[in-house]
Formats: sequence, C-alpha cells, structure tokens
Amino acid sequence: MSALEAQGLNTFYGKSHILHDVGMKVEEGSITTLLGRNGAGKTTTLRSLMGLTPPRSGQVRIFGRDSTRMPTYRIAQMGVGYVPEGRKIFAHLTVEDNLRVPMERPGPWTIERVFQTFPRLAERRMNKGRQLSGGEQEMLSIGRALLLNPKLLILDEPSQGLAPLIVKEVFRIVQQTKADGMSVLLVEQNVRASLEIADYAYVLDHGIMGWSGTAADLMADEERIQALAGASAEEWSFDENLSPQEREAFSHQPTTVA
Repeated sequence: MSALEAQGLNTFYGKSHILHDVGMKVEEGSITTLLGRNGAGKTTTLRSLMGLTPPRSGQVRIFGRDSTRMPTYRIAQMGVGYVPEGRKIFAHLTVEDNLRVPMERPGPWTIERVFQTFPRLAERRMNKGRQLSGGEQEMLSIGRALLLNPKLLILDEPSQGLAPLIVKEVFRIVQQTKADGMSVLLVEQNVRASLEIADYAYVLDHGIMGWSGTAADLMADEERIQALAGASAEEWSFDENLSPQEREAFSHQPTTVA
C-alpha cells in the first residue's frame, strides 16, 4: 500500500489555475522528492495534499483512505507530519514550549530524543523562537513534526536559506527518519542534495508533472536535470578540505529567516 497517492489534482488560487492534473505517489518506507523551479507549484501541491488549499478536482489517498476533503487536523491525525516552508514556529515561545505544542502520539520520538538528535536545540531549550538562527528554527520545525510520530513526513524546502553544513545535518535527519520506517515526501530546490537521499523523484514545470522516475535515473541525466529542475552543472558538495575553524565559521554564517 502507498503512503500517499494523488491523482488528477487541479488547484486554483481564485481564477488562477496552478496545478494541472497533478498526480504522484509516495511508497511506504521511501523518500520521494518533488523538484522544480520557483513558481512551479511545489508548495501548492503540498498544500493540496494537506487540505490547506483543497483541489477543485482530483483525489488524495493517504494510507489507502480518501483524504481529499478532510480538514488539515484530520490529516495530521492520520499520521502525517508537515514541516511548512518558512518554519512557522512560535516566535514568543521557548524552544521547549514549541515542542510541547503538538498533540502527543505514541512512538519513539519524544522531546528528549529531539534534543539528542539536535543538540543545538538542547543548548537553547529556554531561548525564545525569535532568538534562534535560521538553521535552529528549521531543526525546531522538524523536531516539532517528528513529535507527532508520523508515518508520513512532508517537508517543504527544509534547506532554504541555510549554510551547507546545516543543510547536510538536516538531510541526515531525513535519512534517519527513513531508517526508522517513516515515509518521506521532500520538496526541494537543492536538486542534487535531495536526489542523493531520495528513492523516487518528480519534477513539476508550471503546475504540470513533467517527469517522474527513480532518483538515480534523474541524477544520471544531466541534461534533464538542467532542463526540468534548473540545477547548475556543479556537483552538490561541501569543501571537505576546509579547516575545522573555517567549518565552524561557515556553519554559523548568517542565515535567511523566513
């Protein structure tokens, strides 16, 4: 059974037709990435799947159940964790209080496990959300979603505005969730980083699903990557020859906070 399956999604903002018969599938226990240029419709796709911007037509099924017209809180109760673009943490609450907001669900993820996974959050557990760096806010947003102990984790641009070392840490956690048996749908502009950890890939182009297949197939097709996803020809990597001091300085460079 698929963790998530969408067919024929047509989503509008007012009179603007954003998604055109979009379909996709996330297999259980897999990482699936949804790629595309800015404005391709990636965030709208996630909002349609989560019931935040319901499609006018089409169907969404989560673990075999029709969720197309369900409110967002019901979808979350089905075992779906959502990390939205821009983090959406509570700026005036402490880190620990932010982590106490989600409803408790049985499973391996607890506040203490989040602190073990993200030691920086443990160090800042009494800091307000607004006092965190962009990378720390992203860690907090992911940790909050994991506390739902979801069966399906949906992430929207988790690497946005982050330094490369922090990006690698975030993607390491995404891989860990798969090892824990979680299914993952990852929306990303960092094409090469997402393809390195994904099993399957989809590419949106102006609200139309332009390509689908294995992540390995897309990674091997440089021309298609550039044409459909707008990736540069450079390999995604971090200079392993940097000194420890340079690494530390780079990992703490200012980040963009949405």
